[in-house]
Amino acid sequence: MSAQPLRVLAAAALAVCAAPHAFAQSAALVTAAKAEGQLTVIALARSWCGYGAVIDAFKAKYGIKVNELNPDAGSGDELEAIKANKDNKGPQAPDTIDVGLSFGPQAKAAGLLQPYKVANWATIPDSAKDAEGYWYGDYYGVLAFQVNTDIISKVPSDWSDLLKPEYRNAVALAGDPRTANQAIQSVYAAGASTAGSDATKAGTAGLKYFADMNKAGNFVPVIGKAASLAQGSTPVVIRWDYNALADRDALNGNPKVAVVVPKSGVVAGVYVQAISAYAPHPNAAKLWMEYLYSDEGQLAWLNGYCHPIRFNDLVSKKLIPKAMMDKLPAAEGYAKALFPTLEQQTAYKEIIGKQWDQVVGATVK
Repeated sequence: MSAQPLRVLAAAALAVCAAPHAFAQSAALVTAAKAEGQLTVIALARSWCGYGAVIDAFKAKYGIKVNELNPDAGSGDELEAIKANKDNKGPQAPDTIDVGLSFGPQAKAAGLLQPYKVANWATIPDSAKDAEGYWYGDYYGVLAFQVNTDIISKVPSDWSDLLKPEYRNAVALAGDPRTANQAIQSVYAAGASTAGSDATKAGTAGLKYFADMNKAGNFVPVIGKAASLAQGSTPVVIRWDYNALADRDALNGNPKVAVVVPKSGVVAGVYVQAISAYAPHPNAAKLWMEYLYSDEGQLAWLNGYCHPIRFNDLVSKKLIPKAMMDKLPAAEGYAKALFPTLEQQTAYKEIIGKQWDQVVGATVK
């Protein structure tokens, strides 16, 4: 390569790195990202929200290698990965994170993130993004019961059912409630089903609920996954609807799986994207964000049963195919969904994370 193209490439890279906001998938950003050659992501299980297809489409579109770290990690693990690799530009240092809403401000406050506003910034609801661009919502779903109906003959319809004797040694969380957002939200949802309209008591009520479940012998203290569901060691798993529906499709009737949105305590959770302040490949990270928030990326999430954060914008532009909408669960199940505020999430995350061991006494592994 001659010196002139090298100078042009370097100039493009510097321009993009310095910009807090770039045009979607601009030529300069694409060039700079390709020059870096790699993107390192973390905690993106390929079955989660259709991420496998999203990652493969990104690689095919831009020819950039994607290094997929620890796909089963929780939100807390992602922040620890950034901290542990501040001075490491090697393959263990994540460029981007995908974490529960309450972890975004926590990471920003700790100086772990860098700001970047995608081109479609204005179409992301203000309630789901940091005004300065340090983190922003990407998709949401509701907590549901994933049930192996080859083993469980009576499918539970609400949280109160899971405390009954017929679910002995059957119920698991899909993460560690001390660190994983999905599990923390599950405990909160259980509490919301008993605490009524008082959101401030749902965290404590959720801990009591799982303490009661553990005493009854119904709680299984392992992280529930598709494999454990199919094997029967955790025939009921509490997890995001999109994960449960994706597992149902993947298992293809072996075993048969029911996905139930509970009658009460329907809690919706927003996940957010952010770029590490120490990202080894900052331009690849920015291009990844632009792709995720493009119409193409947002529809890919919807195809994975997740409601993308720009869902209303896509609907208003009539960009969602009818066949894709028909795949989603009935809208009635989502009618009572609660969207906890950031302040509420921060409060109950603190309660649940610190008091789980003391109140419930079942370490999830």
